[in-house]
Amino acid sequence: MRHFDFSPLYRSTVGFDRLFNMLDTANADTPSYPPYNIERTGENTYRITMAVAGFSDADLSVEAKEHVLTIKGDKQDDEQNREVLYRGIASRAFERRFQIAEYVRVEGALLENGLLHIDLVRELPETMKPRKIEIGNGSPKQIETKAH
Repeated sequence: MRHFDFSPLYRSTVGFDRLFNMLDTANADTPSYPPYNIERTGENTYRITMAVAGFSDADLSVEAKEHVLTIKGDKQDDEQNREVLYRGIASRAFERRFQIAEYVRVEGALLENGLLHIDLVRELPETMKPRKIEIGNGSPKQIETKAH
């Protein structure tokens, strides 16, 4: 993958640090474990689905802080009395971070059939929502002035 140098843009912009940091992070090599999907489930709702086979809800943690959603998995070692001849199901610890937009909040998380589902919803404040401006259909009103 190509590497882009954003340093010239740092010299000529103010207040875009977070954007450039996100671009640098997206440009970096990202781990592929565990696999995940991001889907849009409605106009303002999203779902992240992560394959976490072998992990229980006690082994997983989900935290949202300052526009970053962090999902961690740390499997408790229960193989002390077992001899594994072949390991095809990965159970190594992981940490996956997602940048979430402003006004997006985590609504809930559900572990079902080896898949962790995290539901997100975007809630724009009333001042940010589009509003319709009525257009008058008569002649413009004149302002009357009174002479003293």
